[in-house]
Amino acid sequence: MVSPVTVVKSEGPKLVPFFKATCVYFVLWLPSSSPSWVSALIKCLPIFCLWLFLLAHGLGFLLTHPSATRIFVGLVFSAIGDAFLIWQDQGYFVHGLLMFAVTHMLYASAFGMRPLALRTGLVMAGLSGLCYALLYPCLSGAFTYLVGVYVALISFMGWRAVAGLQLAGADWRWTELAAGSGALFFIISDMTIALNKFCFPVPYSRAVIMSTYYAAQMLIALSAVESREPVEDYRLSKAN
Repeated sequence: MVSPVTVVKSEGPKLVPFFKATCVYFVLWLPSSSPSWVSALIKCLPIFCLWLFLLAHGLGFLLTHPSATRIFVGLVFSAIGDAFLIWQDQGYFVHGLLMFAVTHMLYASAFGMRPLALRTGLVMAGLSGLCYALLYPCLSGAFTYLVGVYVALISFMGWRAVAGLQLAGADWRWTELAAGSGALFFIISDMTIALNKFCFPVPYSRAVIMSTYYAAQMLIALSAVESREPVEDYRLSKAN
């Protein structure tokens, strides 16, 4: 088991650009009422830094670890989704929604289906049902279905992230804790977006959304470092 101190020493320096870019976003706090390519760049910059964080482990690492590759591609789709959401009031909200739907499918695929953890899945299904029931009266038109599908996808991703989590014992791994925590932060961020957009104004919504979102993406990127599935194991699982 890798100690937290070792993790901080080995991975912390690679995350410095991400933390600096996140600080830039919150310090500048460009108004969302005036979308521009500059504001899109500032918003996406922390995600670009997470690309670099994974690439810093070597291109060979990504090529030989399919799980890490999927998380990297998920971060690419996330950046595209972030850019679309800058112009959400100009009609690009659905485009951003679709990009993040692809992201969640990629993340879920990276986390894998082992162990299955059916009870955890049932809990997540129940919680996602409650979330959708809360949102449903506020939805209309195509959003009634689009939001339902999105809630199902992010809940599935959350299930797969939490399924392998062991908080004690020899099987405990910090990367699984990072994946599970990241998925839960992502759900909080997206639920806040939905409530604020469709139901009622959420106090300090943008600060809540972006802080939980950046934390989620950082933790999920960290979970790729100790990848679940080297290419040899991946080929064996496919063969079986």
